[in-house]
Amino acid sequence: MTEPEQSAILTISLMAAFADGANDERERTQLKSITDSLGAHSGLNLAALYQDVLLKRRSLTDMAAALESAETRQLAYEMAVCVCDADGARNERETRFLNELRSALEIDAAAAQAYAGSADALAEVSLHEGSEGRLVAAHPARNADVDKTVLNYSILNGALELLPQSLATMAIIPLQMKMVYQIGHAYGYELDRGHIKDLLATLGVGLTSQYVEEIGRKLLGGLLRKVGGGLAAALGRQAASSAMAFASTYALGQVAKQYYGGGRTLDMAKLKAAFQSMLGEAQALRGRYAGEIEHKARTLDVNQLLQLVRQQ
Repeated sequence: MTEPEQSAILTISLMAAFADGANDERERTQLKSITDSLGAHSGLNLAALYQDVLLKRRSLTDMAAALESAETRQLAYEMAVCVCDADGARNERETRFLNELRSALEIDAAAAQAYAGSADALAEVSLHEGSEGRLVAAHPARNADVDKTVLNYSILNGALELLPQSLATMAIIPLQMKMVYQIGHAYGYELDRGHIKDLLATLGVGLTSQYVEEIGRKLLGGLLRKVGGGLAAALGRQAASSAMAFASTYALGQVAKQYYGGGRTLDMAKLKAAFQSMLGEAQALRGRYAGEIEHKARTLDVNQLLQLVRQQ
C-alpha cells in the first residue's frame, strides 16, 4: 500500500471519528496525541492531516479518488464503520456519513451492509452475556481469581491485535468493557455501559481514539489484509501494537480491581495516575506472556469473533 493510500485511509478514519459531532475535549485531545504518535513512526505528516480533518479541508470525494484498488476502498470503508461503532451504536449523523462514504468509494451495498451488521453486533454485545458465574462475590482470597481474569483478557486482546482483519481489533473494546463489568460485579457493583465508558475516558482510554490508534498501527505496519508469510510475519511486524493491546487491557483491569475492590474511594486524579503507572508495568510484563499470546492468535477464528466475545 502506498503512502498516499495510507494517508487517505487514515483521513477517512479521522473523519469517521468526528462524524457524530459529539466528541468531547478529552476525545479530541487523545486523537491529536495519537496522530502525533503515529506520525512520528511513519513518513506521513499526520499532525497536518489531523488539522485538515478538524477544519474540514479534505473531502470524501478526494480521499476516495486516492484509493485505486477495490481492496483499499473496502478497507477504508471497514475502518470507518469500526471507528463509528467503537463507542457503541451509530447515531444518525454517523449513519449518514457512512452512506456518503460508501457512495464515494463505490462499495457494493450488500457487502457494506453485511460488514456493518457484523461490526454492530460486536459493538452491542451485552456486558453480562456469558459472564454468569465467571467471578463470584469478592473475598480477599478471590483476588487471585480477578487477577487471572485480567490476565486472560489481556492475552486474548494481545492475540487479537496480531490478526490482520479490522474486525479483530474492533473486538478489543467490547472485551475490555466486559472485563470491567465482571470485575465490578465481583466486588458487588452492577455497572452499565455509561459508567464504564466514563471510567475509561477518565483514565485516558477513549473508545474511539483507542480504536484509531490500534488500527492506525496495523495500517502503518502493513499488517492489514494480506501479510506475506502469514501469521509468522505478523508476529514480527505487529509486536508493538499487540503489546499495547495487552498492556492497556492489563492496566485497565488492575486499576478496576483497585477501584471497585477498594469501594470506589480513589479520586479521578489518583485513578489516572494508577493507570499510567500500571501501563508501564504491563508493557514490561507482556514479554513474559508473548508465547501464550502467539499461541492464542494461532487458535482464533476471525469468523467466530462475535461468538468469542459473547462467551467471555
